[in-house]
Amino acid sequence: MQIILIEDVKSLGKKGTIVKVNDSYGRNYIIPKKLGLEANAVNLNNLKLANANAEKIEAAKVASAKDTKTKLDGKTIVVKIKAGKDGKTFGSITGKEIAKAIKDDMKLDVDKKKIVMEPIKTIGEHKVVIKLHKEVSAEVTVKVEEA
Repeated sequence: MQIILIEDVKSLGKKGTIVKVNDSYGRNYIIPKKLGLEANAVNLNNLKLANANAEKIEAAKVASAKDTKTKLDGKTIVVKIKAGKDGKTFGSITGKEIAKAIKDDMKLDVDKKKIVMEPIKTIGEHKVVIKLHKEVSAEVTVKVEEA
């Protein structure tokens, strides 16, 4: 019996794959527990349509990330922070402050969790990578100035 998995099953495979199982295992375990569907013509067609839709959505996400990358790449973001006489800051600049500065300056929403960096504790220019998508990342310069 062929089964289309609708959930990840540890011993069989990932969601969306077609696997061959014993008839009794499929009828008595996989289908009743809603882990899979019988691989008939209707279900195979639905799987094909769902995969095509998922690819289209993924392509749209990649295109959006590339568009945001062109707007961000090479830009300089200015962030102000209180500092002492020797250039040592009181506190640090984190992804939250950088995301807020990008939103204020460029009107772009960037998730603070997507900003890959260590907290910045000195005045000057620092390179920061923003992972917009698993395939697309942008690099911006953060210029830390004394407030």
